Amino acid sequence: MNTDKPRLQQITVLGATGSIGSSTLDVIRQHPDRYQVFALTAHSRMAELQALCIQHRPRFAVVADAASAKRLQSDLHTAGVATAVLFGQQGLAEVAAHPDVDAVMAAIVGAAGLPSAMAAVQAGKKILLANKEALVMSGALFMSAVREHGAQLLPIDSEHNAIFQCLPCNYAEGLAPVGVRRILLTASGGPFRNSSYAELERVTPAQACAHPNWSMGQKISVDSATMMNKGLELIEACWLFAARPTQVEVVIHPQSVIHSLVDYIDGSVLAQLGNPDMRTPIAHAMAWPERIASGVAPLDLFTLARMDFIAPDLQRFACLRLAIAAAQAGAAAPIVLNAANEVAVAAFLQERIRFTQIPQLIEDVLSLQMSTTVHDLENVLEIDQQARAYANTWLNKQSITAGVGL
Repeated sequence: MNTDKPRLQQITVLGATGSIGSSTLDVIRQHPDRYQVFALTAHSRMAELQALCIQHRPRFAVVADAASAKRLQSDLHTAGVATAVLFGQQGLAEVAAHPDVDAVMAAIVGAAGLPSAMAAVQAGKKILLANKEALVMSGALFMSAVREHGAQLLPIDSEHNAIFQCLPCNYAEGLAPVGVRRILLTASGGPFRNSSYAELERVTPAQACAHPNWSMGQKISVDSATMMNKGLELIEACWLFAARPTQVEVVIHPQSVIHSLVDYIDGSVLAQLGNPDMRTPIAHAMAWPERIASGVAPLDLFTLARMDFIAPDLQRFACLRLAIAAAQAGAAAPIVLNAANEVAVAAFLQERIRFTQIPQLIEDVLSLQMSTTVHDLENVLEIDQQARAYANTWLNKQSITAGVGL
């Protein structure tokens, strides 16, 4: 009789203190017979990371810099926790590519998450991709590396995970989906889907971060409010599912019950439904092709009074218009779009610009003539930094000539 226990899958969680990281750890907690935390990373929330290390006892933790690493290592030693603390991009890459790691949750927000996600790909890992910027910035390079290194890429964004579930089963085996006419990417529309432009002029950071359906970090909440989040997801969907930008349509669905749909050439439309809780796509990707409990309550169809579907207003949501244009332009345009948006959102959260100036900044940076050559990851990061420099110049000129006027 074989009494050996099955080996626990070792999981690295990049961005452990964010909303995706928290949901991932909740799913892991529910399945101690399947999963074990190998490494946890955080940028600035040291107290939260320390508490997570005490709870999960990972082999490694990664923080932003050497000083933070020294402090956390000392605190964990005092608490009797043997976790080794690393720092910086090198530390992130090490825990993403470590030979003992089975799967990597790539949940670091923004461009900062690209190098570690790529390290996981190059190590042939199972990547649970919650960092959409990795594909927005380096779609061709990233997907090529996935194929070259035999990595397994599973989408975590609720919309892309829904599309994945609605595609033919053999799609995940590297075969292009056959018979797909359109991908319908649903969006809640955020808190301002019915607001006038005059009302948008007066939006505060607190209002923009108050999403009606989802619990998310500040940056993603603002992106949802501008609908840039949906624009970035459209670009990501094109790379994930080998779709042309014209094949991906955004549909505002305020109830956030249908997470996305796939329209087939025979007239069939398949949709994935569920309560708005990120633990569902996380559990699906972690266990795929199996199914495991996520802790999410069953969807009660009888309580759904209605489901609405509305075409997005590209005048009100200029960020979505800009993202669609960047998807169609390709080359360096999505890199520039993402970089300018990150600078603009940070400036808005700091109350340096108005909500309506976010797309103005992005459009002005996109209009500049920049390199269109994208050869490798280093080139991607160079274009990203150049775009950020232009965006910061725009901000400095704006503050000098007009002021913010909030």
